[in-house]
Amino acid sequence: MNNAVNDGVWSGTWVAERLGVGLEGDDGLRALLGLALRRNPKRAHLLVSHVLGKHVPQSPSVVYDHGFRLGRRVRELLGDTQAASAVVLGYAETATGLGHCVADGLGLAPYLHSTRRPVPGLTPAGGFEESHSHATSHLLLPEDTALLAGDGPLVLVDDEFSTGNTVLNTIRDLHARHPRRHYVVVALVDMRSAEDNARLSRFADDIGARVDLVAAASGTVRLPQDVLRKGQELVARHTPADTPGTTPADAHRPPHDDRTTRIDLHWPPALPDGGRHGFTPAHRARLETALPAMAARVAKALPATARRVLVLGFEELMYAPLRIARELERTLPAEIRYSTTTRSPVLAVDDPGYAIRTRLVFPAHDDPADGPGERYAYNVAGAGFDAVVAVVDSAADTPALHAPDGLLARLAAHTPHVLLAVVPAYAPEPRTLPERASMLPEPLRGPAFSSYPPEDVGWLLQDLSDITLEAPTEEREEAIQSGGAHYAESLPVEYQPSDQYQRLFHTALDTSAARIAQAVGVVTETVLAERSPHPVLVSLARAGTPVGVLMRRWAQHRHGLDLPHYAVSIVRGRGIDANALRWLAAHHEPQDVVFIDGWTGKGAITRELAQAVEDFEATEGITGFDPEIAVLADPGSCVRTYGTREDFLIPSACLNSTVSGLISRTVLRADLVGPDDFHGAKYYRELTGADVSVPFLDAVCARFPDVTDTVDDAVKDLMAADRTPTWAGWQAVERISEEYGIHDVNLVKPGVGETTRVLLRRVPWKILAKAGAGPDLDHVRLLAAQRGVPVEEVGDLPYTCVGLIHPQYTRGATGADGKAVNV
Repeated sequence: MNNAVNDGVWSGTWVAERLGVGLEGDDGLRALLGLALRRNPKRAHLLVSHVLGKHVPQSPSVVYDHGFRLGRRVRELLGDTQAASAVVLGYAETATGLGHCVADGLGLAPYLHSTRRPVPGLTPAGGFEESHSHATSHLLLPEDTALLAGDGPLVLVDDEFSTGNTVLNTIRDLHARHPRRHYVVVALVDMRSAEDNARLSRFADDIGARVDLVAAASGTVRLPQDVLRKGQELVARHTPADTPGTTPADAHRPPHDDRTTRIDLHWPPALPDGGRHGFTPAHRARLETALPAMAARVAKALPATARRVLVLGFEELMYAPLRIARELERTLPAEIRYSTTTRSPVLAVDDPGYAIRTRLVFPAHDDPADGPGERYAYNVAGAGFDAVVAVVDSAADTPALHAPDGLLARLAAHTPHVLLAVVPAYAPEPRTLPERASMLPEPLRGPAFSSYPPEDVGWLLQDLSDITLEAPTEEREEAIQSGGAHYAESLPVEYQPSDQYQRLFHTALDTSAARIAQAVGVVTETVLAERSPHPVLVSLARAGTPVGVLMRRWAQHRHGLDLPHYAVSIVRGRGIDANALRWLAAHHEPQDVVFIDGWTGKGAITRELAQAVEDFEATEGITGFDPEIAVLADPGSCVRTYGTREDFLIPSACLNSTVSGLISRTVLRADLVGPDDFHGAKYYRELTGADVSVPFLDAVCARFPDVTDTVDDAVKDLMAADRTPTWAGWQAVERISEEYGIHDVNLVKPGVGETTRVLLRRVPWKILAKAGAGPDLDHVRLLAAQRGVPVEEVGDLPYTCVGLIHPQYTRGATGADGKAVNV
């Protein structure tokens, strides 16, 4: 069952006949590839390589030689001089071993592969996304930070080159950090379409670099319409109903008695187990010297009667098991095969025309950063192996590996002899990081904190949900204006909208969803083009958070990017949360951070952030943060990165927590927030019935396809325009403050969003509305009527409206016009 052709049948026949998927290309393409069905909502089919050593057990010499020959071709392409300055980069998890083999063939270059296993305290040197994968985030964690900083050729190795998205994401990220003149893409098979080919050529021209491709074979995959739905239906029909996700052979097994034979390999001290943190030609030479003795120890532990032996690697740990297997193949008379376990969920069908005949299912056993989950070994059950040698690293030699439902037990049910070899997991010493950052907790995520899905945002906040922080609006206003308290030391009582107001919100959303979607697209495309090709979105909680989520979803919709997104606290007069900045600097490159807010008013937060970042850099010595905010709307003309400068209704400004993941305003109070704590906030779980946070996002995202063309046109116009901030909003606020006798710009809140905030959680004095303003102000007029606040139409107002907070407020105060406030 482990060959390209079983009983004369190509191992892609089953899928081709039922799904209509076609494989066209070089004569040898079907010898390299079969087909299977993914258990993955992003892509239906899986190209299954017969020579990769991942899903299909194969001769280790065949696996190694395919990669080594590709490396030789790269060396011929580059020449010895350029080859000596090259770096080889492989992709986790599937191509980690292939990349090693290519580096061996190249001979002169160090090797690094991406990883999904972070190292505490080790800052990534880069990262990228694999949009179609079930597990998308890749980290680059070289021990030597200079490894990716050179300007020699970068050789990128993957098992297949299907669309080019992953490679483009990688080059885009790394080229922005360390530009190179030459990139070489290496794959076992090149399956790109003509359109994908043209896109790569345009991309190379855009960055001014040469991009070459080296592949063992090429072709295309012909996909019928609606292939994803049809594939999902096929998977559902062929998944056993009694034991979902398991192969039939796993459904009933005897209790496991762990009698695994453990082998001490005598792995060379301090030799890396692979390229996760870099693997140099000197490391390769040490491994070559040690291999014969290590293979001899494995051979000695094998039963003398074993005639068919599988060496089974572990996820990203592909190269060391492969080299041991190849050495065994050279020295033993037995038939040696090699494959590895995987995270990839694939349907198993016991048919000669299908590439994945059986699968073993077992729990993850290396305490993965993304949490527990199923792992798989394919085409092992029923393959007739007399012995299986499982090779794992020490991080994966855990009780879960030896448990009754663990990998070793699964193997023991299908082979009489299970052996275990453990390679020491190599982890470099962490780089020096701010001490307090290492003590800070991981971001809070939904559903434990906020109603947003966990992938949409991580909150760099502490949870104060169990503490009573609310005070009546009038008490808060009096304390704030008298200097007795800061606005961030308490919370207003959450406004609960009337049915009439709720209807206004939904009407406003229906009317403006496309307008918001366009602004989201424009600001996101501007960020990707000008700020970072792989930005880390950091929204200013909480008005910026829905915008950050929408920008993240646009990048995913339009480019297949899965951008990290966090929410942090900034407090007027007290700056941004410095501990949040320390955490961000410890986990990401500061220059990739893009701060996000909903809109600008007079620009107070824009100025606050710029000063706070300057103070942080001077105090901490951590540099690279760009304080310029990206906003959905910039009516105040305070920033260069925006979706629009129109002052229009953004429905997320109409409500409080119920449109912001049920999270309160942020809190900064000395008795609750210590010097090493994140700022705080509350999660209002009790308001779940009124929550419209996700429906708001979904309504806007549903309009993304409709605005794509207009976004492209708007971005072109924006790039050609003079976007220098004029600070017109600040000037208007100063004028209004004097004209109305307020004499405090902090009590003048310009724009639809800020005016709404005044009505929802401050003591409003009056509302200035631009003459002729239409439905954008319906909700403002309703709130003003409910609170008895006059709305005054003004002819030359630069904003759609401006909210004036009652000046010098006390609960018996009169305003500047001599009238008592009506609350």
